[in-house]
Amino acid sequence: MASIFALEKYVEQKNTWRALFKEQPLSLLNAADRKTIAQMLETDLSPENLTCDGELRGPALRTRASFLNRVALELTELDPSVQFYGYSL
Repeated sequence: MASIFALEKYVEQKNTWRALFKEQPLSLLNAADRKTIAQMLETDLSPENLTCDGELRGPALRTRASFLNRVALELTELDPSVQFYGYSL
């Protein structure tokens, strides 16, 4: 199985925020949660969110984009049925 380090880190970050709002944590073992993770990831990859409304530039933007693209790749490797609608790998 391929490494899913970035994906696990992403889910951990999302679950930290979810805990603040008393929401159930997401699990990579659950197909419905993987779909939710894909939707969250697609939102994070939108130009407005990726660049923090234009505030993020240069190396910081490249680092963020690289991380999120790696997460998307790892998620599709883990679950090929996951679909992205506004984003392509």
